[in-house]
Amino acid sequence: MYHRRRRRIEAHVLVALVAYTIYKEFERRLTQKEIPISAKRAAELTQTMYEMTFRYPGDPEDQRILLQMDCEQRQLYNLIS
Repeated sequence: MYHRRRRRIEAHVLVALVAYTIYKEFERRLTQKEIPISAKRAAELTQTMYEMTFRYPGDPEDQRILLQMDCEQRQLYNLIS
């Protein structure tokens, strides 16, 4: 941590604490649902999960399509959606 001002140090610690809390909650949910994927592996899998948003001509609403996912990615998607 390379901050010198108290507010910046406190903000940095807060962001780290929130990130850690989210990570641990995600681990807990994976364990609770008995999904045999580590939180680290889940983060790797999300790097190749894509959603496409588009709009048909004359249609005011956006359409969303999830692109092809493998079995592990589908489990993660179902867990967080």
